[in-house]
Amino acid sequence: MWIDTHVHLDAREYGGDGIGVALKAQQAGVSMIVIVAVERGNFDAVASLGHASPNACYALGIHPICVPQARDDDLDYLRTRVKDALNDPRFVGIGEIGLDFFIPELTTPEMRDKQERFFREQLRIARDFGLPVLTHVRRSQDQVLKHLRQIRPPGGIAHAFNGSFQQAQNYIDLGFHLGFGGNMTFTRALQIRRLAAELPLAAIVLETDSPDIAPSWIHPGRNSPDQLPGIGATLAELRGIGVDEVREAAWRASLAAIPRLAPLLA
Repeated sequence: MWIDTHVHLDAREYGGDGIGVALKAQQAGVSMIVIVAVERGNFDAVASLGHASPNACYALGIHPICVPQARDDDLDYLRTRVKDALNDPRFVGIGEIGLDFFIPELTTPEMRDKQERFFREQLRIARDFGLPVLTHVRRSQDQVLKHLRQIRPPGGIAHAFNGSFQQAQNYIDLGFHLGFGGNMTFTRALQIRRLAAELPLAAIVLETDSPDIAPSWIHPGRNSPDQLPGIGATLAELRGIGVDEVREAAWRASLAAIPRLAPLLA
């Protein structure tokens, strides 16, 4: 069975049928999907979907793209929600959080500072409650690593990893796993495919980032977590090993990255 470690099941692209999308994934062999939040306004939605779908769980966090509209008291609210959710077996971590220095309006000095402030506070929440973080890292690998070294949350996943081999090793040294998905299915994605083929298999988790980052066979269509087995098969092909070996390794890596998954899959 497969684990999709990064899904936006409440996205408008699904037209309110997130439960149906999760069921289709379950029928395709995806036994668990991790639904990530992006802002205070969708905390309830991801929590509800995490409970409504037998093969789903959820994380709470404020995405860097949502930081411009976020208020400081959203961080206080997140801390309160996390504390209250600790007794919820379907709550598994802090995410999606991170830094995005690709979108121009997020790269002004003011927005960079606000992004980093929100990221650091969310890392502190993760550290204080012993939770992994699911990080968004776009043109910000070294800055994200700097904050992780300083605050030291208990591991997590560098989502949609696209850094260097040295940066990958830095994440691994900090106890992090690296997320690979639809990007590696494109033959032109040479660096991502090299990383997927050569990094330690135990450090790799699989994800779809649905409805985004569709694999090559459905691009530019809407992605969904039922595509994860095909993505796993691509990883097996790149590494020259069997699909079963990839599935088992990704399963173990996912449980190591997100320990609260284990009771849900027992």
